[in-house]
Amino acid sequence: MRPYLWSEAGNPSSVHAPGRRAREGVDTAREQIASVLGCKPGEVIFTSGGTEADNLAVIGLALAEMGRGRHIVTTAIEHHAVLFAARSLRARGLEVTELAVDQAGRVDPADIEAAVRPDTTLVSIGLANNEIGTIQDLPSLARVARAAGARVHTDAVQAAGQLDINVDRLGVDLLSLSAHKLYGPKGAGALFVREGVDLERRAFGGAQERDRRAGTENVPGVVGLGEALMRADTERERRTAHMRSLSAALVERVTAGCSKVRVTGDPERRLPAFAPFAFADIDAESLLIRLDLEGIAVSTGAACTSGSLEPSHVIEALGLPENFRRGSLRCTVGWGTTLDEVWRAGEAIERHVRMLRTVAASPGAV
Repeated sequence: MRPYLWSEAGNPSSVHAPGRRAREGVDTAREQIASVLGCKPGEVIFTSGGTEADNLAVIGLALAEMGRGRHIVTTAIEHHAVLFAARSLRARGLEVTELAVDQAGRVDPADIEAAVRPDTTLVSIGLANNEIGTIQDLPSLARVARAAGARVHTDAVQAAGQLDINVDRLGVDLLSLSAHKLYGPKGAGALFVREGVDLERRAFGGAQERDRRAGTENVPGVVGLGEALMRADTERERRTAHMRSLSAALVERVTAGCSKVRVTGDPERRLPAFAPFAFADIDAESLLIRLDLEGIAVSTGAACTSGSLEPSHVIEALGLPENFRRGSLRCTVGWGTTLDEVWRAGEAIERHVRMLRTVAASPGAV
């Protein structure tokens, strides 16, 4: 990325020499991404990140296909970039079906078959969930949707670098990516759009990205995305084996050391980096703060809304018992994480869970 940050400042839409050099960087990144996805370079649209890619896929296709149908299908556990985009379409007269999932976060192909209709234009299902790591059997789900005449979009932001994201093997028509999930720069993403799929543009201005996404490309970010995805794909087997062993060690340590804990998500089909938990009778936000003070960075399934913490929509959709829903903790490892760090995190989680429960059980505890 360095040349495009400091010395190669040309606009890739310009025909002068600096512009051509910038265009070369963008084109190289497009080819890198296409090689991983197994698609044509012209089927890759650069965006500002996964959120814009999801919005463009869901809203852009739904509006472009309104003459054919006004029904789209998604699931109750999608990232808000998909879920809120889909719900926004109701104001335009479209109907949105949000499918339930089982306790592991899996979508049943039979539910897809029951939901799709002749007027269904889009089915959007994430390849792997960003809170619990559950991996969907997307090829099976996509076959059902496409047999009914619907286009299929997948949010692969969390899955890229850990799973095969070849678009033909997945059977999808649109696929979203984000660079920062791949150790690339923030603020860069991409959307695969299969040739022949119509999208209504969401940004107006120039004719960049084959007239589908106006605005001068973020050249350093695009270059970083292409390189990050190539490296992640080349090293995927080694990285995922490392992460799988560490996440398994963390699950083993926490479940052995803590009572009343559940590992959320699918026990078999879960992203290698994920070790997601739900603890009974504690507030995971308090646990997060305590762990952060020890230099351990985790996430909770809770979001702050109007000053009060509520369980995330993903945790709610799993149907966990009420006393587990505020105790959702998402732990992930990376390719640079060590076993010592995992054991230290596991010990800290066990210790603070015990302390929080002791405090909650004390007379006068709030």
